Amino acid sequence: MTFTALGDESFVSLTTFRRSGEPVSTPVWIARDGDALIVTTPEESGKVKRLRNNGSVELRPCSRRGRVDAGVDPVAAVAEIVTDESISRRMADTIRDAYGLEYRIVMFVERVLARRQKPRVLLRITPVTERVTPTTS
Repeated sequence: MTFTALGDESFVSLTTFRRSGEPVSTPVWIARDGDALIVTTPEESGKVKRLRNNGSVELRPCSRRGRVDAGVDPVAAVAEIVTDESISRRMADTIRDAYGLEYRIVMFVERVLARRQKPRVLLRITPVTERVTPTTS
């Protein structure tokens, strides 16, 4: 699976890493935004806390409940928390448009259960680029 192809998936397992290096995987909605992939998540989620310490992530296609098929290799990437409000709004619209009614229902239920709108953040995910080390002759 390529980085770009992950943008066509309905759900992706996003793996972030604790300070100890222990991986933590969570199924998330994902959408394509230019050459990047984007994810929305509650601002106070564990993945946001982990990303503040280490932006390295791994992505794999998964089921709605997070089940990853055996033998699926992870795609290494880097995630950053988007702080620019106008970019964040545009990205949120992209995810809302990608998931339509399902997105609206989940956000409504989240609002009702929390008795308020939980602040959400957008994550911009880009592929890890291989660095070529020049050889000396």
